[in-house]
Amino acid sequence: MIQVGVIGYGYWGPNLVRNFNSNGSSQVTMVCDRLPQSLEKVKKAYPRTKVTTDHNELILDPDVDTVAIATPVFTHYELARKVLETGKSVFVEKPFTSTVAEAEELVELAEKKNLKIMVDHTFLYTGAVKKIKELMDGGVLGDLYYFDSTRVNLGLFQHDVNVVWDLAPHDIAIMNYLIGKRPTGVVATGSGHFNRGMEDIAYLTFFYPDNVIGHINVNWLSPVKVRSTLIGGMKKMLVWNDLESDEKIRVYDKGVDVKTTEGKYNLLINYRSGDMWAPKIENTEALQLIAKHFADYVEHGGTIVNDGTAALNVIRMLEAASRSLRQKGEFVCL
Repeated sequence: MIQVGVIGYGYWGPNLVRNFNSNGSSQVTMVCDRLPQSLEKVKKAYPRTKVTTDHNELILDPDVDTVAIATPVFTHYELARKVLETGKSVFVEKPFTSTVAEAEELVELAEKKNLKIMVDHTFLYTGAVKKIKELMDGGVLGDLYYFDSTRVNLGLFQHDVNVVWDLAPHDIAIMNYLIGKRPTGVVATGSGHFNRGMEDIAYLTFFYPDNVIGHINVNWLSPVKVRSTLIGGMKKMLVWNDLESDEKIRVYDKGVDVKTTEGKYNLLINYRSGDMWAPKIENTEALQLIAKHFADYVEHGGTIVNDGTAALNVIRMLEAASRSLRQKGEFVCL
């Protein structure tokens, strides 16, 4: 059983501590937070867990085997680098880092020291995403046409990143995992309000090989919360509504069949409309699976879908989208 130190006990840290303590493969030995009131919550909930306001004390503690970082993104690089330099593997909240250069350095450092990096792209471990991947790999949808995701709600505004860096990492990680290829470029548009200098609404369009298009809409100014994804294939189409308690995934036997007749410009277009079915998906909490997989990854190695290299690709796409935003929607190569 690995002993985990958690840095950051704010919004996400309590979830990490709970799941690292309950998965059977790890245990939280120490928690660090700069706010004494946060540490009081730790002591009340986990009396045997050590606490500190000094992250260096946690990183250097001999009872801590590995470190999980749940702090603002601008702190990720420095903290993760210190952890790796100490000879310990690291778990990092998304987004991995603030820049591609930082992510590349951390991945190289981990490889050099034979250590592990896992980034908390939680949705990759949900029953819904795993089922979608199974359907796509099994050829149920056929050749892919598009991935179209909407992730909007009213708030929560972040003080250190715009809406793209806050919400889009989820959908970019999912999209990359499901499509299984790297995009060739991106076009991004958006706008910011309240004189903050950061976008709170954005639209990202990624272009993949084989004429596959990926579109992501992220928004902090929506009157309603929406978490939906449309995936269109040649054979079938799929709707994933993550806010549904039942039937999160619906597969539709709908599509377009195009046949060419004699004559260069003559096409016969038939619209196919068949049945809908909702596959069963597992309900295990994704973060519990991540915590267990991280412990197994650190102890036994192997491959995971959210390692440092996968997270680096997400940062590359976020950085390219940011360049396109600054250039008012110019196409940026990837």
